Amino acid sequence: MQLSKNKKYQYLFFSILSIFIILNGGNSNLFIQLNFVLISLFFLYCLKDKNYNLHLKNFYTNNKNSIFLYVIFLSYLIFQILPLPVNLLKFFSPEKYILLINLNEVSHSSISFSPSNSFFQFLNFFTLLLVVFILKMTFYTEKHKYRLYFFLSIFGFLTSIIAVLFYLNGNPDLFIFKNSYYKSASSGFFINRTVLAIFLLFSLISSLELLKNFEFNKKRKKEQFFLKIYIRLIVVFITIGIITTFSRIGNFLLLITILIYFLNELFFSKNENQSFKIIILFIVFFDLIFVGIYFGAYEIIDRFYFLKEEFSAIPDGISNISRFDIIIFGYNEFKNFIFFGYGSGSFENLFQLKFINLSNQFANHAHSDLVEFFGEFGLVGIFFIILSFINFFFNKKNYTLINLIVLFYLIIILLFDFSLHIPIIQILFLIFLILNKKSFTS
Repeated sequence: MQLSKNKKYQYLFFSILSIFIILNGGNSNLFIQLNFVLISLFFLYCLKDKNYNLHLKNFYTNNKNSIFLYVIFLSYLIFQILPLPVNLLKFFSPEKYILLINLNEVSHSSISFSPSNSFFQFLNFFTLLLVVFILKMTFYTEKHKYRLYFFLSIFGFLTSIIAVLFYLNGNPDLFIFKNSYYKSASSGFFINRTVLAIFLLFSLISSLELLKNFEFNKKRKKEQFFLKIYIRLIVVFITIGIITTFSRIGNFLLLITILIYFLNELFFSKNENQSFKIIILFIVFFDLIFVGIYFGAYEIIDRFYFLKEEFSAIPDGISNISRFDIIIFGYNEFKNFIFFGYGSGSFENLFQLKFINLSNQFANHAHSDLVEFFGEFGLVGIFFIILSFINFFFNKKNYTLINLIVLFYLIIILLFDFSLHIPIIQILFLIFLILNKKSFTS
């Protein structure tokens, strides 16, 4: 069977996403470079097609102000890593200037405390812009969107199975997969269990949307009979994957997701879809029975208490600092670097500088994306990135059920986690927010 042009391009994009996912969500400077190269090459390949070129031009025409503001933001990231005369840092970074005046040999320094990390973060944010362009060029109908959902469902299913198998075998380190830190929780391809949970939540939404579409599309009911069975099994395995991460944020967002879908079907949906309601209720009962029997009744409630970890001391006897203390530290450093920040990807260096006698094992992120982004970019950078996306929030067509769920994820993660610093999670947020507008072509 010969593939259509759209399928060829979309499957190639899925292959690139697969590499992102398998390689720890692209979460290292090396993988960020690889992500940038792959996405850039694919973007240039898409430009060869006249129709895709036209789609890009239309998107640029309708959103040139937002794109221009985002390019200014990217330029600002470059500015943060440029070596400036130390005297200029009196204005741009007074706190860093104070740290440097005792080093007589230093004549130039950047705003960023880690120029190399900041450069790779620039590549990452540039990659995100290219991903937006690619989505607008190659995914422009409902069929394309559901094709993407199917990919995420299948890959979420495979990721969940692998993560649970690793978990049942004590999470051994295997090749590039470093799972030994979480001996009592699933983490799969990712170094952090919450990142796995967030990824699987997007896969779960994809699967649920496929099931809704199958119920709505009566014309191909016979062809979709077995496919619906497979997707229901995928939903079960993805749910198991989320549960066994024991990520309190992940399990809390799972509960909220199921609750929103159920309430929508009960009170707002115009389609009498009893089968989908049964699936939602099944997930709830399966969740309670699975956790209650396998892990004990205490875990049924305790796994949703995601604020508990924020006030707990960091394990392994390293220090008495809790995650909440690190968030407070990040907030105080934001105030110290309020206007121009301390550089994207520089939190770990700053933490090591201020807490020389402590291990840096738990200090590479502030455990609150909101606090960390404000500290990294400063008010100037935050101003430009907010302006870049402000049109999205003023467009009523963007407020679909899925986007409301995704925006709720965004708020919780920004406040209480660092998953939004992981490239694949950033890309998934972009994919869902872009492809779930009310005006999406049928």
